[in-house]
Amino acid sequence: MLTSRTAPRIAAIATAVASLGLLTACGSMHKKDMAFSQASLPAEIQVPAGHKVAWETVGSGDITYECRDKANAPGQTEWVFVGPDAVLKDRAGKTVGRYYGPPATWEANDGSKLTATQLAVAPSGAGNLPYQLVKANPATGSGALVGVSHIQRVALKGGVAPADKPCTAAQKGQKAVVQYQADYIFWKPV
Repeated sequence: MLTSRTAPRIAAIATAVASLGLLTACGSMHKKDMAFSQASLPAEIQVPAGHKVAWETVGSGDITYECRDKANAPGQTEWVFVGPDAVLKDRAGKTVGRYYGPPATWEANDGSKLTATQLAVAPSGAGNLPYQLVKANPATGSGALVGVSHIQRVALKGGVAPADKPCTAAQKGQKAVVQYQADYIFWKPV
């Protein structure tokens, strides 16, 4: 029986239930994932049509250089790229793999790993490694990297040979480590 005392209680309960339902509905809505776009990248490092992004990671770590004789230039020396050692994280910040070398190797935590052959590079800004596009070799193991055909290196910060350390005949054989960060975008055929 609805009385003047119970009517406000029922109305309050109905309002609370309706509000809870609305909050639940809104909470279950997902933001549309922002798909990676290569539209702003130089043409030479864009992945050909017929591929889709399979995995996006952020690599951060070190790149090692060694002071060596300059190729085809007797008496001259230069810093030569030796290899990377970086942690790969997903967009949420969770560690999902490693990037190391030589040879340049991407390895997912699930055990899948691959190497690749460079196809193209393009300048990415002073003090930064260049953009890069590589063609992936078939992955070993099973997991995230199986079926990857291309990898792009984009959104670069740092990683170039040290400009503040001399590389002369007296320093030959010395190594220098610099920090860098880059996004690695893994592509698979559609």
